[in-house]
Amino acid sequence: MGKRSKALSNMEHVKKVSFRHYLGRYWQFYAMMLLPLAYFILFKYVPMFGNILAFRHYKPLAGPYGDRWASAGKVWPEPFRYFEQFLLVDKFWVAFKNTLIISLENLVINFPFPIIFAILLNELRNLKLKKFVQTVSYVPRFVSTVVVISIMSELLSPTLGMLTRLIDMVFGVGKIFYMNEPQYFRMLYILTDMWQFTGWTAIIYLAAITGISSDMFEAARIDGASRFQQIIYITIPTIMPTIMVMLILNVGHLLSLGFEKVLLMQTDKNVVVSDIIDTYVYRYTLGSSSPQYSLGAAMGLFNGVIGLILVSISNFVSRRLTGNSIY
Repeated sequence: MGKRSKALSNMEHVKKVSFRHYLGRYWQFYAMMLLPLAYFILFKYVPMFGNILAFRHYKPLAGPYGDRWASAGKVWPEPFRYFEQFLLVDKFWVAFKNTLIISLENLVINFPFPIIFAILLNELRNLKLKKFVQTVSYVPRFVSTVVVISIMSELLSPTLGMLTRLIDMVFGVGKIFYMNEPQYFRMLYILTDMWQFTGWTAIIYLAAITGISSDMFEAARIDGASRFQQIIYITIPTIMPTIMVMLILNVGHLLSLGFEKVLLMQTDKNVVVSDIIDTYVYRYTLGSSSPQYSLGAAMGLFNGVIGLILVSISNFVSRRLTGNSIY
C-alpha cells in the first residue's frame, strides 16, 4: 500500500514538472490566449448573471439586479410575470414565426453555398485566379451592414436604381420599390447574407480541404476516378466532421438573426414579415418611452434557452447519424 501511494505521488510530481516545463516552453501561446479569454469572460459569461432580471423588478437606481422579485401575473405565478407578458401575446408569436422562417430559409440556402464555393475554389488550378477570387469573396465580410443596406437601397430604388431599371427592361414588371414590398424581404435578406459571408465562411472549409492528404487523391486518380468522383468520395466525406460542427453551431443560432440588417431593412409595409424577436424586443423594451429592462431580459433568456435546446438536439442527432458532434 505504501509503495502504491509513493508511486502515485511520484507520478503527480512528474506531471507537475512536465506541465511547468511545457508552460515555460510555450508561454507565448498561453499569453496570446489571455485577451480572447478576457473577452469571453467579460462579455459572454459575466453578463449571464444579468438573466436574473428576467425574474426581478428592475429600477435604474435600485442596483443591477432589481429591487424585488416580480409579482404574479394574471395566469402565471411569481416570479414569471415578465414571461407571461410576451408569451401570451399574439404579436410575439408572429415575430417568433418570422424569425424561424427567415432562419430556416437562410440555413437551407446559405449553409451549403460556402461548402460548394470552397470545393469549386479548391479545384481551380490557376493560382493567380484562385487568389483573386479568394480576395474578392472575402472583402464583403468587412463592409459595414449599414453600407450594404445603403448600396442595396440605391440599386433597388424605384426611380434611379440600376437593378430596378434592368429588371423592368427585361421582364417589364414596372418600377417596384423592392425594399418596401413584404414578398421580397426574405429573398433580399438571404441574398445579402450570401454576398457578405460566403467567402468568409468558405475559409473554414478550405482549411479542412487543404488538410486532406494528397496521397488519397493520387490513389483515386490511379484508379481512374474523375475529379467529380474525388469530390464525392474523398473531399466531402473527409470534411464531414467540419460540416457537422458548423451545422450544429448554425442551428444553435436559428433565433439570432442579424438585428442591425433587419432593422435597417424594415419598413411600415414589410413589418408583417420582417418583425423578428430581436426587433420586437427592441421596440417594446428599449425603443419605447418607458424602457422595460426586465421584459427584455425575459425575452433574451427565452431565446437563449431555445438556442440551447436546438444545439443539444442537433448535436445528439449528428452524433447518432454521423458519429461527429461538438460534445
